[in-house]
Amino acid sequence: MRRTTRPPHSTAKRAPAWIIFNTPSEEAFPAAWESPPRVFPLSCVVQNYSWGKVGLESEVAKLVASGDPLVQIQPDQPYAELWMGTHPRGDALIRDNRIPQKTLGQWIADNPACLGAKVKDAFQGHLPFLFKVLSVNTALSVQAHPNKELAAKLHAQFPEHYPDANHKPEMAIALTPFEGMCGFRPVEEIVSFLQNVPELRALIGEVAAEQLERSGSDDPRGVSAALRVCFTRLMKSEKKFFVDQLNMLVKRISQEVAEGKDTSGSNGELLLRLHSQYPGDIGCFTIYFLNLVRLEPGEAMFLGANEPHAYLHGDCVEIMACSDNTVRAGLTPKFIDVLTLCEMLNYTPAPSSSKILPAAQSQLDPHVYLYDPPVPDFTIMRIEIPASVKLYLISAMDSASILLVIQGTAVGTSTAAASEMSLHRGSVLFVSANESISLHLSSPDGMLLFRACCLL
Repeated sequence: MRRTTRPPHSTAKRAPAWIIFNTPSEEAFPAAWESPPRVFPLSCVVQNYSWGKVGLESEVAKLVASGDPLVQIQPDQPYAELWMGTHPRGDALIRDNRIPQKTLGQWIADNPACLGAKVKDAFQGHLPFLFKVLSVNTALSVQAHPNKELAAKLHAQFPEHYPDANHKPEMAIALTPFEGMCGFRPVEEIVSFLQNVPELRALIGEVAAEQLERSGSDDPRGVSAALRVCFTRLMKSEKKFFVDQLNMLVKRISQEVAEGKDTSGSNGELLLRLHSQYPGDIGCFTIYFLNLVRLEPGEAMFLGANEPHAYLHGDCVEIMACSDNTVRAGLTPKFIDVLTLCEMLNYTPAPSSSKILPAAQSQLDPHVYLYDPPVPDFTIMRIEIPASVKLYLISAMDSASILLVIQGTAVGTSTAAASEMSLHRGSVLFVSANESISLHLSSPDGMLLFRACCLL
């Protein structure tokens, strides 16, 4: 419940005498008696990383252009990420000139109660997540994120590479067909590649390859140990040796493609695609160890601590804990930390289907689908409002949230907003805890929104 300031002449509670006699009348300072807006629109920061989709091929660019018609989209520039949150390298701007603070980070610092009591206490007065849209054209690096214990250790030892002590779980929800690699494949798939791809077997060595082939499903610890040895031998290969093997493999598969042969036994299509993006990169060989996960729009994958992964192509909304800690090992020109990565990874093989996080339809509201991962830092709601619904309530919750409109138009009203808000594709709103918004829909196709929050 929001606190309201009582006028000095209120009889509900006796005010101190000095207030009664010395405070100017309410009419003298009308603005002082208005509660500041607690629901307001945001203007969010775009990151133009080289792997992003270019111009209006990018979902990020399309959302930004729809959200602000004054923005000029450059046709030859990559629009990789839209950041919706308080990260110091992309603190969202507040689009309400009645609010003195310029950015969302400043506003939350001055109004920490807006987070909700539990969130404020659990995360020391900070918004615990960063909400994003990603438009991926070429592969992101093969990487993993440390758990809290390892993050603290890495930050203490190498602060220039690991800038904070927090973990960085992530979740991606597809907006368009989306491809990524995530987690280790079932052992039988890796063994099949070891037998079909002699260049891979040469890098790993006969002893390690045979150890994995002999490991049985009745001994999961033995399987994980053998898998660790194989992957570590691959990632620690001497550069000239792995570049020679990679070139031989690319040449062989290119010839097979030219002859019209099936190259699926060597994962040929993906290998040639990644090699064209990152020629001579050890990360090209990780396709034989990691699951290829394909998401349809609305499907999600959760990336927990120590889970190897790489996004390959497509558009998604993403949410993560507030951290910049990334341990990389391939498909990147950035700092590579092979030793840390190979030591930290979760070497539990599992099928790609196990990486998909299902959305649960809300029992309270059939229009809401909940993506609730096994971490406290964040949750996402997908809100699908059909065209038949003309008035819809975005319900209050005990957490601050960020609302992104993907499709549809509406006028939003809230007792916590200073005026009506026009919502359309690309609109981003900050909603303080315990505040609701009434949407008056005006689009013939209904609305699609995503709401990022923290449900403790």
